[in-house]
Amino acid sequence: MLAAVSTPAVPSSPQATAVSRNRGDACPGTLRLHAADDGALARVRLPGGVLTVRQARALGEAARLLGDGDLHLTSRGNVQLRGLDGGCGAELAALLGAAGLLPSPEHERVRNVVASPLSGLDGRGLCDVRPWLTGLDAALCASGRARELSGRFLFALDDGRGDVGGLGADVTLRATDDGGAWLGPGGVRVSAQDAPRAALVAAETFLDAARETTGRAWRISELGLPQEELADRVRRGLTAAGIAHEERTGSTARTDGPAPGVTGGALCAHIPLGRLSAGQWSTLTAVADDELRLTPWRGVVVPVPGRSPARVAESLARLSAAGLVTDPDSPWPRVGACVGHPGCAKSHSDVRADAAYALDAARLSPLPLYWSGCERRCGRPHGDRIDVVAAEGGGYRLTTARPGREPRTAATTDASHLAAALAAITS
Repeated sequence: MLAAVSTPAVPSSPQATAVSRNRGDACPGTLRLHAADDGALARVRLPGGVLTVRQARALGEAARLLGDGDLHLTSRGNVQLRGLDGGCGAELAALLGAAGLLPSPEHERVRNVVASPLSGLDGRGLCDVRPWLTGLDAALCASGRARELSGRFLFALDDGRGDVGGLGADVTLRATDDGGAWLGPGGVRVSAQDAPRAALVAAETFLDAARETTGRAWRISELGLPQEELADRVRRGLTAAGIAHEERTGSTARTDGPAPGVTGGALCAHIPLGRLSAGQWSTLTAVADDELRLTPWRGVVVPVPGRSPARVAESLARLSAAGLVTDPDSPWPRVGACVGHPGCAKSHSDVRADAAYALDAARLSPLPLYWSGCERRCGRPHGDRIDVVAAEGGGYRLTTARPGREPRTAATTDASHLAAALAAITS
């Protein structure tokens, strides 16, 4: 029924492997739709996952009028609209532009920014990263060079708690306990005021290095440069831009998001497999006062500062009744999946249905599970996990992914045997 084997780990290298792309970046956006099996797909960038209630309603309206009605959250806190007519681009752009969701059409695919979703709400971070977020987004949209960035290039703004600092971003700002910001790549401390501009310098340094080395790279990991060489380039760029800096060692980071429930001045809910129906989205906008914050872990944070305990409890109950996960003991936050069949032609299985079917087995796993319809494993998270990948001939292959440890694998004929396969590779 299943077989479990161990395979040696691939040794890590301090120098990334150079990648030279032989085609342009086809990453979808709002103005560049992607043809999928269930219709055209649009990816709407939301820096920091932040949406005003008005913008959230506009997105819901776009999904209802032009797509399948649902909103699909990504691992970067963005939103995808699916089931679109391929000729709806102009109407979609007009609808979202009127809501302020397209501040610069030329930069709409490069506004990939994740930020600590509870920053400024629960008192745990070292600073509120919102000024960095608005400052970086404005700097990106004002930079002619930033238009050259790939739609896959990622910025992370961490308020010091270490949540988004572990998501494998290309450029990271992390608050320091002396009121400044650590910048990577570069390994330097800059002032909080200079942080957004320093992040843009690091991105532009990447563009220069890509032009000189591979000729075409989408992520910093594809440059093939030793880390210290890239850091030196970033430091020289900061000096040329007049940004004071000093070398500083970075700290460790996690990859876990807010637990469902009430945290400080916020309601936190997880979205099973990242898919929100029109009704669920409507409930979210009704519960929110001013804004929503979508998280890279396919969750939603609703700021509720000053709201009475009774009203907080009522709001949380409304989210739960709508099918959002508000129980911190639920296994759903530990289960993710790509869109799978029938939305993707490359998928070998309906992985979302199988993930839901095998949810009870997932409770037994010591590691989070990520289900993928094929070997591309689109949207797979960073950090320790078990990859559950559909096989072309049927069934699934499970592989532990823990940096620095040998992966273990098992094969199972179908989702009903998941518990046995998990036991084989985690015991």
